[in-house]
Parts: sequence; C-alpha cells; structure tokens
Amino acid sequence: MSDTTTTAGVAAGTVTATTGRAMSDQAAGPAPDMLAWTCPAPLRDQSRVVMGHGGGGALSAELVEQVFAPAFGGPELSSTTDAAALELGGARLAFSTDSFVVRPLFFPGGSIGDLAVNGTVNDLAMSGAQAVYLSCGFILEEGVPIDVVTRVADTLGAAARTAGVHVVTGDTKVVEAGHGDGVYVNTSGIGLIPDGVDLRPQRVVPGDVVIVSGPIGVHGVAIMSVREGLEFGVEIESDCAALNGLVEAMLAVTTDLHVLRDPTRGGLAASLNEIATASGTGVVLQERAVPVPDAVANACAILGLDPMYVANEGKLVAFVPRERAEEVLAAMRAHPLGAGAAVIGETVAEHPGMVVARTGLGGTRVVDMPLGEQLPRIC
Repeated sequence: MSDTTTTAGVAAGTVTATTGRAMSDQAAGPAPDMLAWTCPAPLRDQSRVVMGHGGGGALSAELVEQVFAPAFGGPELSSTTDAAALELGGARLAFSTDSFVVRPLFFPGGSIGDLAVNGTVNDLAMSGAQAVYLSCGFILEEGVPIDVVTRVADTLGAAARTAGVHVVTGDTKVVEAGHGDGVYVNTSGIGLIPDGVDLRPQRVVPGDVVIVSGPIGVHGVAIMSVREGLEFGVEIESDCAALNGLVEAMLAVTTDLHVLRDPTRGGLAASLNEIATASGTGVVLQERAVPVPDAVANACAILGLDPMYVANEGKLVAFVPRERAEEVLAAMRAHPLGAGAAVIGETVAEHPGMVVARTGLGGTRVVDMPLGEQLPRIC
C-alpha cells in the first residue's frame, strides 16, 4: 500500500482507547449523572420517522421491509439491488429512482446537480446497465434565488452529457418558505442490461474476491468539511462521478461478475453487510488493504468516525469469481475511475451474513451494519 493510504481502523481504535480511559476514570471518581447522558444514535423502537431512517443502514432497511414493501407488493421488490431488473418487449431493462437532499447544494468536487445524475446512473450501472434516459423532478423552496436554481440545472445538464445520458422529462414543484431547504432533486433512470449479465447478491459464493475501485470516505468528509467549516490542512474534494464507463470496462473482461454495489449512504460497511446477508456468505476484509486517503483517515480520527461507514459517490465494490479477479482488477486500474482499485477481502462459508475485518494487529473485529448515518444529508 502506498504512503497516501492508511488503515480503516484508525477511528475505531481511537474511539475504543478513549472509551477505555473514560471507564477507568469513572471507576475512580464519582458516579456519572445518567440522566444527563444522551444517545446520538436513534433508537430502533420508533413511532415517528427519525433522521436515521434515511441513512442507508439498519433503520432504512427496516422502513422498507416493514412499511413500503408490504404496501407495494410484487416480486420485483424482493431484490436487494440498487435498480430493478425488468423485461419489457424482449428487452432487459434496469429502472431506478433516487432523491437528493444534500446540504450544502455546492461542495468541493460537485453539487446536487452532479449527484442527481451520477447517483442514478451508478444505480443502473450496478445492475450492469448502460443508462439511456433520465427524468428529473425539482422541488424548490419559495425564496430560493433563480440563479441558484439555474446553476443547479446547468451542473445537472453537464453531468448528464458527461455520462452519455439524456434527460427527457421532468417536473417542478414549489413549497412555502421554511418547508424545504432550497432545492431538492429527484431523478429516475432507465438503462439497458446486456445479454449474459446477471448481477445480484444471490450469485455470490464462498471464495469470491472483493474489490473496491478506489479510496473510500472522500465524499462524506468533503461534505462535512464545508458544512461544518472544518479545515484539515488540505481541501478534500468529493469523488462524485458516473461509473458506467468503469463497469463497461469490467464487463468487457467477463460478464460473469457476481454483484456490484456503489457504497453511498452507510458507506462500504453497509454495502458489504447487505450483500453478505442477501447471499448467505461471510465476508472477511484485510483492514490494511482498504484504501483510505490520509486526509480522510485524519479527519475521521479527529471526529471519532470510521471511514468504513462514510459515504462515497464515485466508488464501487465488486464481488468477482476468484479465477477472473486479476483480469478484472487490471481492467479497473486501466480506467481513470478505477486507478486506485484494490483487493480488500474475500467471501467465506463461515459466519454467513457477517462482515469481519482482520486488523493490522492480528485481531478481528466485526464490521456491523450501521444503524443510521454518521453524516446525514450527504446525498
């Protein structure tokens, strides 16, 4: 691993050490005032929606499983992929929708307009599809400057042209002042799935190699640094990008990829746990192999975050048959968006549905599904 990366366990180790010292101090001093304690994570027994329900973790999954899936029904909803794979008139289509509520609207490396295009294009790409058409819905807050809306629309259009996708329909609504946050955007997309491509977690088997396309945690830290006015000695730019070209290069090597996922909300940890649960396999990571930029690792260590749980917007994780892993990795590294690709682990028959990481000290830790989102409103 190069000097520009460090292990994903820095933040976790820092928190553990701090907690241990705090417990020792409490044992020696007066009893803590339990009534003054607060829990930053939302409790799971909720009668109302909390921010964690939109974080891409366990609470989001419960909301889908307990509320939306039973209400909508249909076998298409049983899949845990980022886009629905459908057949229509003899063609295999991928269909996906996503809403974007990021704050701030503009950030280093991108904007809500870039996210709206790239997020949906990437969801389609994770099913192997090349995005063809997008719809775009704007929800505007009364009082937002027209030049801000124009700037968002311009960046959205530019991102669509870069990704090679056409925005063909849309809608605009305006809500009263104080009932929105400037601009919200929804995009839906349709793409074509090539013959022979079948990407879904149920195809994962023990022995598959896990590959990530590059350094993780960049988007979430970029958003946080702007939102909170934090400086880490170097500007961190979002990795926001359309991954359809990278996926196309991977499929040119072999259509026998097992599953792809773009680790957005909930970060790499959420994506790996979703795949492990759906496939019934265990995942073993080599923590030191997970590429984390120094700036991201330092920011996470300061703030007590684990980079594994921080959102990305231009990365993917792939589960690849072992016999094709070297070829796929080489193809990824030959593409600009996969230059930092790395093998980070493998699937095993043991501990099905569980993700564990082998640490640099020789131990093993569980990388659990996040409850909510460490950094809300990041996409």
